[in-house]
Amino acid sequence: MHPRPPARRPAVRTRLAGWIGRNWARVGYAYRVEPTWLAVTRHDIPVRGLPAPFAGLKVAHLTDFHVGRHTPRGYLEDALARAAAERPDLIALTGDFVHKGYRHVGAVADLFRGLSAPLGVYAVLGNHDFAVRNALGVRRHRGLHRAVADALGAAGVRVLRNEAVRVERGGAGLVVAGVDDLWSRAADPHAALGRSCPHTPRVVLAHNPRAVETFGRHRFDLVLSGHTHGGQVNWPGLGRVLLGKSARRWAAGLYHHGGGHLYVNTGVGYGWRFRFGVRPEVAVFTLRPG
Repeated sequence: MHPRPPARRPAVRTRLAGWIGRNWARVGYAYRVEPTWLAVTRHDIPVRGLPAPFAGLKVAHLTDFHVGRHTPRGYLEDALARAAAERPDLIALTGDFVHKGYRHVGAVADLFRGLSAPLGVYAVLGNHDFAVRNALGVRRHRGLHRAVADALGAAGVRVLRNEAVRVERGGAGLVVAGVDDLWSRAADPHAALGRSCPHTPRVVLAHNPRAVETFGRHRFDLVLSGHTHGGQVNWPGLGRVLLGKSARRWAAGLYHHGGGHLYVNTGVGYGWRFRFGVRPEVAVFTLRPG
């Protein structure tokens, strides 16, 4: 008499229990740990024709603060302190300062007051600052972006709205340009990029990384963006499930495009407290002749 094969059901139950346990642990980590586990990332960027006085220039980049009831104030203050501790020559802020409505505009002014760098602190606005929540461009609070820009200006931050400025060092120049938010139908790359010398290296701020697709033949050497939060979730076996196909093209990190570089920062804050595999970050760039 042949013995019966062992039952398979206990093995299936064991695997299922293991799967549930692993993912339950991941969910707890994604809620309690990673949303405020800030990383400082560092990158060397080669720039064509970079003048010698700007060799080694350090740029700190922060984005997507989402000031509101969900993101702890102390955590945001620590992010700014971590950026300042890198002793950058220039600080770039690329939008979504408020999460929702006018209520926290005053907190934005308080948060950024005192932030400084030798060559200045520059910003562009994001879709949340325009009160636009999707690519359709529908606004709930039409004057919100002006209130956010005024609050930042009062805190000493130069908000660039489809414009560029030239910063000087040792008799040489570098262009810092800002393009308004793409979803908000306010972006005008030609106004921002078409009025400065094409031979001068450029750092461009644009909240939505897809804005780079609209730059055409205009020169850019380093574009700094945010918006995607890196998807906030990069789940094992599933990937960046919260990003659509077009957004995944520029999800997070460094890309080469059109002869320049695009960096998509995963952001500091969040609208809902959940991150997995996509830590928040302060990105620091050192420009090198290239």
